[in-house]
Amino acid sequence: MSPPLLSVRALNRALLARQSLLERSAQSPLAMVERVLGLQAQAPNPPYLGLWTRLQGFALDELTQAMVERRIVRATMMRGTLHLVSAADYRALRPVLQPVLQRLSLASGHARALKGEALATLRRAGVEALRAAPLSATALGEALRAQWPGHDCDELARLVRNLEPLVHVPPAGTWDWHKPAAFATALDWLGAAVADAPDEDAIDAMALRYLGAFGPASARDLAAWSGLAAPGQRLQRLRSRLCVFRDEDGTELFDLPDASRPPPELAAPPRLLPEFDNVLLAHARRARILDEALRPAVFSRNGLVAATVLVDGFVAGVWKLQRDARTATLTISPFRRLAAAERAELQAQAADCLRVAAADRETHDVRFARVQRPA
Repeated sequence: MSPPLLSVRALNRALLARQSLLERSAQSPLAMVERVLGLQAQAPNPPYLGLWTRLQGFALDELTQAMVERRIVRATMMRGTLHLVSAADYRALRPVLQPVLQRLSLASGHARALKGEALATLRRAGVEALRAAPLSATALGEALRAQWPGHDCDELARLVRNLEPLVHVPPAGTWDWHKPAAFATALDWLGAAVADAPDEDAIDAMALRYLGAFGPASARDLAAWSGLAAPGQRLQRLRSRLCVFRDEDGTELFDLPDASRPPPELAAPPRLLPEFDNVLLAHARRARILDEALRPAVFSRNGLVAATVLVDGFVAGVWKLQRDARTATLTISPFRRLAAAERAELQAQAADCLRVAAADRETHDVRFARVQRPA
């Protein structure tokens, strides 16, 4: 018998429910960061807005305080990109991701020139350089120059950052902080070493948590989110613990038995998602939230991901926040004509976003640009 079919709308509602985008949660920022398995954090501000759109009564200082208190850390994680994760999840997930990060590191010409014992020596030298105090990438590279004079300093620092578990030291990663980050070892910052390699149970646990946050999902989806090798074999090994479905294309999907799968007809309120939100990045096929025809308007050729507008659960536009000395303006650029009720709800969401993100500006302005249908 074929597995039960889940429509695109059913997958959409499941994703929104897992990500607290159907109803804002009363959880703490720490609990939400763990629930969604981290927030992508190339830029400092998007994770704050990712929590604002998911939590009741969120204030910027709550996340900053959690970072200063070392309960949440900013570090290289899934897909070799910066994420905010809880300290506990960093210790649990980084060993699982370490082979992926090492594989990415070893792809460079500098890594191939420093293979084997030389890479291990570089890692030890990097740790020794960071022992005295946190260092920026530039300062770390300069500290390594004497031992490797023929190599690019920036590349040496990048290799150390992928070989050794490092975290960004606040204020790096906090709201509106745009200066170079300083790095510390996980041992120094968190007071506990991070294992170099995972055990099988840790890999299983991460796969199951991924399904809890982003499922139902395919093996290709798990690979797209994590970079794990052989995700299909992993999910087949866990099959007896999972529910199995299929999507409209016949692809096999896996999920946790007790995970939320709301009815597809359930109403979904408009939401504003920040740049780089993981709901747009956690699947190989994004049809559950983004029409493929809209992809060029959201994903740029140089890897940027726009802040998006959700209407009825699906991407229906992009938005941008601009601030000057006195005024903050949030402009919504829809991809289709909005109904009056949709426009009013988005107006309210935008006003609340400005309240949180631009509390120090005298004037707040919400604007709707003309409909721009992507070519």
